[in-house]
Amino acid sequence: MQYRTLGRTGVQVGSLALGAMNFGTIGRTTQDEATAIVDAALEAGVNLIDTADMYGDGESEEMVGKAIAGRSDDIVLATKAGMPMGEERNHQGSSRRWLVTELDNSLRRLGVDHVDLYQIHRWDPRTGDEETLSALTDLQRAGKIRYFGSSTFPAHRIVQAQWAAREHHLSRYVTEQPSYSILQRGIESHVLPVTEEYGLGVLVWSPLASGWLSGAIRQGRQVASHRSTFMPQRFDPAVPANRARLAAVEQLAAVADESGLTMIQLALGFVTAHPAVTSALIGPRTLDHLHAYLAAADTVLPADVLDAVDAIVAPGTDLAADEKHDTPPALLDASLRRR
Repeated sequence: MQYRTLGRTGVQVGSLALGAMNFGTIGRTTQDEATAIVDAALEAGVNLIDTADMYGDGESEEMVGKAIAGRSDDIVLATKAGMPMGEERNHQGSSRRWLVTELDNSLRRLGVDHVDLYQIHRWDPRTGDEETLSALTDLQRAGKIRYFGSSTFPAHRIVQAQWAAREHHLSRYVTEQPSYSILQRGIESHVLPVTEEYGLGVLVWSPLASGWLSGAIRQGRQVASHRSTFMPQRFDPAVPANRARLAAVEQLAAVADESGLTMIQLALGFVTAHPAVTSALIGPRTLDHLHAYLAAADTVLPADVLDAVDAIVAPGTDLAADEKHDTPPALLDASLRRR
């Protein structure tokens, strides 16, 4: 396992981090399986575990808490808040009212008295930066969180939050968690330059592009992944973006074969090669999945392989633009761009 410093915090974390979204109902992973995955990951040198309140409506946090019981001091524990938790309109977002309440809920589910990293799951356009940052700063001073970060924020919102922290003399976001893979490289043109400028740690999610880069999806094969059962549109060959992804995957598979790499090693080695990236979040459902990911922990791609990847998917390019998660709301809702 390679270790990097998480932004300017001084905290050392592995180049691969364990994402727990698949623990529980979402991934059909039992508590025993989740505990075995955590045990094997820690044994391999993974030391950051990332979850969120909304994963299984709190189920993932509960399972992580049971899996790490008695050893949380040796783990960099991260969770997130902001996405809807139930039907109540105020049980979401990044208001002081909700964050103070929901952090206590997360701590109870995790069975700890603090988390190392508390992340705002998505930018909340209804809540001002000062409101959110002041609440997070107070929670930090109360000892309930050590650091806080953002997740899937547009580049301009990352900048704005940094300036708001400075203007109002508040603590600042120290990490960003964006989606990044060989097939979705858009953040290279806007988010990653900003995180480098402000010294933020970067924890990237979906480095295997929802399974497209796992090696299981190939030309002529029926897609039968767990993800495809509840997100069929992301794998429908009638969708132009999916045809473009499949064409790229076939070329990438040839590069991997010629280099003696698995597709997973190519995919994870690619994202962790970027100097702005601290860790890649892996989200195994089974121990077999975990071991396949861990085989990439020490993968360092040579320049000729990275050049070959650039020739297949150009830097800064998203092959599935409609799957971006940091698109400004006005581009998605016509009423927000019309008087």
